Amino acid sequence: MLFLFYHKRGDCHNTKGEKNMCVVGAINNYTAALKDSSSPFDPTESLMFLAHFVGDVHQPLHCGHTDDLGGNTIVVHWYRRKTNLHHVWDVNVIETAMKDFYGNDQSTMIQAIQQNITEEWADEEKKWEACRSRTKTCADKYAAESAKLACTAYEGVDQDSTLEDDYFFAALPVVQKRIAQGGVRLAAILNRIFGGNSRSGFRAVD
Repeated sequence: MLFLFYHKRGDCHNTKGEKNMCVVGAINNYTAALKDSSSPFDPTESLMFLAHFVGDVHQPLHCGHTDDLGGNTIVVHWYRRKTNLHHVWDVNVIETAMKDFYGNDQSTMIQAIQQNITEEWADEEKKWEACRSRTKTCADKYAAESAKLACTAYEGVDQDSTLEDDYFFAALPVVQKRIAQGGVRLAAILNRIFGGNSRSGFRAVD
């Protein structure tokens, strides 16, 4: 899992020490491939991987501790279900919210997040998508945000902890906001790539 080797000090490498082998490097590399009409990479695959990794970098435990593989080795109970801390942030929080608040309807949850973007987070949206770099994607900034949030995600969690309502209601707004930020930023990256680039028939996102 290459995304686990981004550190707050800016390192980006895999277990062999090879540079740019992390989620930040992947986002920058696939963005560069989509911008370059001579790139040997398939543009459709590059687009799919770019979307995947932009989502990954916004999940705090993807930038968590390397010694526990971003919480994968921390066994916990999500209410009565045995799982691990990484899976809690990847899946369990969303599934619980879907069941308790959205009638297991994904589109309803998406609509709620979209509404928050236009209302509650309207003043923040422009800051989310802003990126001063003309050559990179600001993915390092997104990873640093996740690394900071991961510190809170670990608080009070030990091996075999039981995580219930208190943890859920603290984690849910973080998860929802990170989903929103990831979507806004992916759209901004695609606009920067395709706004003046007609490669492969892609068009800028409105």
